[in-house]
Amino acid sequence: MLVLTRSDVEALLDLEELEEALARAHEELSSGAVSMPPRIAAWANEAGLLGAMPAYLPSAGLGCKLVTLFPGNTDRPTHQAAIMLFDPDTGTPVVLMDGTYVTEARTAGAAALAARLLARHDAAILTIVGTGAQARAHFHAFAGVREWTEVRIAGRDDAKVRALAAELGAVATASLEDGIRGADVVAATTHAREPVVWKEWLSPGAHVSSVGANQSGGEIDPAIVAEATLVVETRAALAPPPAGAAELAGLPDSAVHAELGELVSGARPGRTTPVETTLYKSVGVAVQDLAAAALVLAAAQDRGTGLTIELEEIHA
Repeated sequence: MLVLTRSDVEALLDLEELEEALARAHEELSSGAVSMPPRIAAWANEAGLLGAMPAYLPSAGLGCKLVTLFPGNTDRPTHQAAIMLFDPDTGTPVVLMDGTYVTEARTAGAAALAARLLARHDAAILTIVGTGAQARAHFHAFAGVREWTEVRIAGRDDAKVRALAAELGAVATASLEDGIRGADVVAATTHAREPVVWKEWLSPGAHVSSVGANQSGGEIDPAIVAEATLVVETRAALAPPPAGAAELAGLPDSAVHAELGELVSGARPGRTTPVETTLYKSVGVAVQDLAAAALVLAAAQDRGTGLTIELEEIHA
């Protein structure tokens, strides 16, 4: 079995190839070609959770991600993960790799794919809400989605906003409201349990992306959820956490305009008017991890990267 560290994964994962792989994975998911049970989780008192995300994806194979979410972490990532891929014909473990970077990259990559399909073609101002790992990942993933004339950073901690904006060469905004007003695309990446993006701050025709997860609330104004053209990875996002999103729990299937894969395939239209608000609400799904992990594995095998270990001897 191959073992790949975070530094290995960062060096091996091509972000342009990733968006293409994610599009293919979501098209397979929406077509019914995927085996992917709802995410389950075990709670570690009130500190955090351990989630299990297995799937079989025809274009990427068989695998599972184990991921922890500990929102109180300050000296390490709030999300930490490991991914294993297995031979789909024999079940033999093939690779164990760091999943923390994969989670960051695939989450931002899927959000970028959704923005490419839903944002107005003339969108020019991008606001990233948040200052953590996902904010950085979104900055890079969204770089080629449109020809941005301005990229803003907005958040609740002024010092962190200024530091991240300086690091990325973006514009630091004085407040959440200042950052969101006038933006064409708003990408929310927080752990907020109360809204940080409000409907009255949005410009007509804005596209909103939300990848934040909190079991007791959400980062998006319920009025946006109620009125926007809603796109999700899978309609399972309407289930209560941990399988679904807190902002969407209890909504009827009719509240969903489309799954992301239905937009990719053309089975459902994306934006239909220049003034409608579109919302991509992500919960993160296992096919995204498999699509990314398969790219990493292929690159590792091609370059001879990683440590090979034997878990057990198999005798004929």
